[in-house]
Amino acid sequence: MAGWRELWHTDFLGNQFGAWTLALGIFLVTFTLLPLAKRFIGARRRRLTAQRPIQVHAAIDLAALLVERTNRLFLWGVAVWLASRDLTFPPRVERWLTVALVVLFWMQVALWALAAVRYGIEARRLRSTGPDTLLKSSMEVILFGAGILIWGVTVLFALDNLGVEIKPLLAGLGIGGIALALAVQTVLGDLLASLSIALDKPFGIGDFLTLDDCQGSVEHIGVKSTRLRSLGGEQIIISNGDILKARVRNFGRLRERRALFLLDVHYETAVAALASVPRVVREIIEATPDTRFERCHLLRYTDKGLQFEAVYFVTRSDYKAYADAQQSINLRILERFRVMEVTFAAAAPTPVRLHPPLAAPVAESSGQQRLL
Repeated sequence: MAGWRELWHTDFLGNQFGAWTLALGIFLVTFTLLPLAKRFIGARRRRLTAQRPIQVHAAIDLAALLVERTNRLFLWGVAVWLASRDLTFPPRVERWLTVALVVLFWMQVALWALAAVRYGIEARRLRSTGPDTLLKSSMEVILFGAGILIWGVTVLFALDNLGVEIKPLLAGLGIGGIALALAVQTVLGDLLASLSIALDKPFGIGDFLTLDDCQGSVEHIGVKSTRLRSLGGEQIIISNGDILKARVRNFGRLRERRALFLLDVHYETAVAALASVPRVVREIIEATPDTRFERCHLLRYTDKGLQFEAVYFVTRSDYKAYADAQQSINLRILERFRVMEVTFAAAAPTPVRLHPPLAAPVAESSGQQRLL
C-alpha cells in the first residue's frame, strides 16, 4: 500500500503520477461521453424532424442542430482542456496548448454561426407558402457573404485572445482593403450585386427572363454571375453587375398573360355581319378553357380592310397555355366566319415588274393606241 502511495506522489514530467492518472481518466471519460451525447442528440433530432418537418420549438431544435454540428476535433480539445486544468507544463508547451485550444474554440464558434445562418434560411423557406425558389437560389450567396464576415470576426477574436494587438492590424487591413478594392473593383461589384439580388430577390431559379437582347430560364445564381438557359439550348452567362444595370422582364412572376390579336375583314362584308363579329369572338373566347374575355371592337379603317381588335387574358402563366388557347380561338373564328360569310381582307399583292416591259396595243374610240 505504501508503494502505491509513493508511486502516486512520484514526480513525472513536472507533475505527480497521480495527477497524470486523473488527467488521463478525465480525458478518456470526456472524450467518450461527449461523442455519445452528440450522436444521441443528433439521432433524436433527425427522428423528430422526419416526423414533424416544421419545428414548433425552434430554439430547442437549433440547439440540437448546433450539438450535431460540433466538430470531433473540438470535442478532443475540450477533453484535453478539462484534463490539463490541474497539470503544470513548461511555458513553451503551455503556450502551444493555449494557442491550439483557442484556435479550436473559435473555429467551432464559426462553424456554429454558419450552421445557425443556414438554419434560419431553411426555417424561413419552410414557413413560406409554396416552394420558395428565391431563397433556394440566394442561399449560396447569403452563406458566402455570411461566411466571409463570420470567419473574419472569429479570426480577429482569436488573435485578440492570444494577446495580439489587433488595432494596428485593423488599420493595416483597412488600408490594404482599400487598395484591394480598387484593384478588384469589378469582382467586388459583382459580389455586391449578387448580395443585392439575394436580398432583393428580383428573380429565382426557373424564372424566364428577358435582359436586353438575351432571353432564357435562370439555372444558377452565383457569386459573380448568373446563368441562363436560352430557348435555343445554349447557356448564357451574365455578370451580376450587368444584370442590375439592365431592364429585366421576369416572366416567371407572370400570373396571367394578356393577349391581343387583330382581325382584318373585307370592306364589302355586310354591316349586320360586322355587327355580330364582337359577339361571336366573345362567345368563342369564353368557351375556351383558362381564358377571360376583355373586349372586341371595330377600331380602324386600314388599307387592308376593316380592323377588329380583340383582347383577352390567359389565366395560366406558361406560354404553351397561351399558344394552345390562341390556336383554338383562331380555328373557331375561321369556322364561324365561313358560316357567317365574313371574308378576311388580304394584303394587296406586290406588282410583278417584267424586264423588258411588255406592251399590248388596245383600240380606243378615237382610233389612238395606249400601252397597258
